[in-house]
Amino acid sequence: MTVRPSPILCPHVPVSALPLEGRIGVIAPAGPAPLDTDKAVQWMRARGYSLKIFPGVYQKDGYLAGSDDIRLNDLHAAFADREVDAIICLRGGYGTPRLLDRIDFELLRKNAKPFVGYSDITALHLAISRYAGFVTFHGPLLNADLLGDRQKPTESSFFNMLRGQVKAGSVLTHPVAYPLTTIEPGVSHGRLLGGNLSMIAATMGTPYEIDAEGVILFIEDINEPLYRIDRLLTHLRLAGTLGKLRGVLVGDVAGVEAAALDRLIKQTFEPLRIPVLSGWRSGHCDPNLTLPMGALVRLDAGKKELVLEQDVVVKP
Repeated sequence: MTVRPSPILCPHVPVSALPLEGRIGVIAPAGPAPLDTDKAVQWMRARGYSLKIFPGVYQKDGYLAGSDDIRLNDLHAAFADREVDAIICLRGGYGTPRLLDRIDFELLRKNAKPFVGYSDITALHLAISRYAGFVTFHGPLLNADLLGDRQKPTESSFFNMLRGQVKAGSVLTHPVAYPLTTIEPGVSHGRLLGGNLSMIAATMGTPYEIDAEGVILFIEDINEPLYRIDRLLTHLRLAGTLGKLRGVLVGDVAGVEAAALDRLIKQTFEPLRIPVLSGWRSGHCDPNLTLPMGALVRLDAGKKELVLEQDVVVKP
């Protein structure tokens, strides 16, 4: 078992931007999915990039993409490979929590590079932020999103963020076709962290739970009825997590009526007197915008703005 390092209070390890004509590694740390390799290679080549597909992508072990050893080895190998400039996950599903206590976070820290995914990949975002200390990206999966004919903002947000075209001081772009809702007005500064609400709750009580102090929490989910969303948020409230937050950004909660969700969000967070903005298109939705997990941001819920306060990648 890998010895877990001490937590890092604020991510500070620099991440190199995805260079033009760079190579993107594909891993499957969670569930399996068939990959049309030719389609994937051609799609990336048309945008100026090559792919390196790691062995576990073609594996299937029930609801997992290969054994824990295979998936862990691919994660380590993708970070250690100096020819891989960024890493994208094939899909979510389930499986990443099984790897957490075996990850070599020192290896990841020494080879920090853009790492992208969402859903079950949330467990890796939380763990990397806490124990490896670099910004990761809550963004599209290869199969469901980039190869799944999502709306153009999914692709442009992904590449703009990883290439370093979104600089400190930038207001993160949100499609005007999807209006945002101010649940609680106000302005706050903090680290943006979170992801899939079910996965955030599942890691509570473990060494990999979200370090919520001073955080602007981002949450999204799918296939959870409203009462379960209530239960998950109540779990975090009773655990003391919500009381540490500086703000909340609510993403897509697929399958839940927006007005009912907003009522629940207001009931939950109004007593905390922190800014809350709802309707951000990131997660199990189309478009699926890329967000930098662990980055310093400013949330202005009244103006319906999320502003990046640090460069999240550096030019190599």
